[in-house]
Amino acid sequence: MRICATILATTAMLLGLSGAPADSAAQPPAVGGQLPDFRLEVPKDTEHQLYLGVDGRQTFAIPEIRAEVVLIEIFSMY
Repeated sequence: MRICATILATTAMLLGLSGAPADSAAQPPAVGGQLPDFRLEVPKDTEHQLYLGVDGRQTFAIPEIRAEVVLIEIFSMY
């Protein structure tokens, strides 16, 4: 469970630092809409790569994570 929380926190941080979502869409997705297409850097920790199922790559998209459910928590900090 701790690894899952770490990975989710890392993903949220990467989303915030990458700038990609801001480039992908001028407006946030509508309620029930789809997340814009963007790519994230693969975590440097091999254990995290294996957990996400994204080992052997440089970048990945959210749909490429091997999981039944992926939760994304986005923080809006000013």
